[in-house]
Amino acid sequence: MENTTNKKPFFYGWVIVAACMLIQAVPYGIAMNVQPQFINFVTSGEGFTLTQFSLLFTIGTIVSAIASPSIGKMLSNPKSNIKLIYVIGAILCGGGFSLYAFAGGNLWAYYGISALVQVGTAIVSSIGVPLLVNAWFKENKGIAMGIAFCGSGIGNIFLQQIAARLLSDPNFGYAKAYFIFGIISLIVTLPIALFLVRLPKSESELVRPSSKKKSDRAKVNLSSWGYTLQEVTKMKLFWILATGFIFVGFYVSGLSIQYISYLYTIGFDATFVANIGSVFAFFSIFGNLCGGIFFDKLGIKKSLLLSGAMVVICCVSLLFVGDIPALGYLFAALLGISIFAYIIGPSYLTGALFGDREFGTILGIVQVFFAIGYAIGTVLFGLSVDNLGYPVSWMITMVYAIIAYSCLLIASIRIQKHNREENVTETKKIA
Repeated sequence: MENTTNKKPFFYGWVIVAACMLIQAVPYGIAMNVQPQFINFVTSGEGFTLTQFSLLFTIGTIVSAIASPSIGKMLSNPKSNIKLIYVIGAILCGGGFSLYAFAGGNLWAYYGISALVQVGTAIVSSIGVPLLVNAWFKENKGIAMGIAFCGSGIGNIFLQQIAARLLSDPNFGYAKAYFIFGIISLIVTLPIALFLVRLPKSESELVRPSSKKKSDRAKVNLSSWGYTLQEVTKMKLFWILATGFIFVGFYVSGLSIQYISYLYTIGFDATFVANIGSVFAFFSIFGNLCGGIFFDKLGIKKSLLLSGAMVVICCVSLLFVGDIPALGYLFAALLGISIFAYIIGPSYLTGALFGDREFGTILGIVQVFFAIGYAIGTVLFGLSVDNLGYPVSWMITMVYAIIAYSCLLIASIRIQKHNREENVTETKKIA
């Protein structure tokens, strides 16, 4: 009888974290991290220019951005069937990726398929994952998000190696590789959507076993607060924050995608490029995991400063990697660690600065601005490379990063100050 009384309740939030790790490792990893490996092979095989094929990322991202607020609203609605929404997302993400195999030389087919894949990815990952973690964790959200998002790095270690070998093998090629990766995405995501994904049924489910005292449990339950979307959009600082994420999208579109083509262009072989990709993937595990810890323990200001400094060093490393190949590994390591700023950053900052009341919808708006920057930045980078070359493009990317982190720091610091002065955790408490 005593053993039954002392037995700690199981916290389902950790099942959600594990499910989110798998989502980030496979469907997200395939849709976002593997696709850049195809650039050189598809453009060479089909005769597309870099700018033409880069529009694939732009169009897919724009469509996803337009859909993100609606996706966030649907997933946040207690009346929505979240499992059904996730199944639809899984089909769009994985099934859509398989359709690339049949696009051939039809550039518009690539654009249309990209739109489907990116909407599916938004459902299961970019909006879905932070919404699930935010719903289940009322304390240490950064750590939980970090563990969930580090799945992308874990999966990417293997996906980069598999992609490089499939694409360089004449028995497969890019068409078959597209189909194989799409099917793998479906096989992993559908069972997660059907059997694991769900929102908390009641407040009692949110009590973590680590909260030993009743007073601790009460404190956790009373921590929910938040602004409405209407209130947030009236804040000038919100728009500065949003502008910051536009510039984050600008630098990410160059650093995280185009470095692969750049390394091929300046003469490195497929093995070196794959190794750089794997190093990036390996350190992105620590970036996501430690990023959550950074936000929780160091605070927003120090975490953003740290990430900004690493991104600047990444740009400098790419400028000299042709002469000093070891800088490729430094670039990959720092880019991997700094990934938390744009993977965890939008969801963490949304929750920390604006609360839980309309988290999904506000996050969707924030993601729109990041997506706009990512989409426009992809085109700008392609045009810059075509007209000015890679070295100038990396210097421009560095300027984007400096502007991005300046905006994020100014907005975050001032919003936190405003929240303290207005005591918003009490005045905007959710009943």
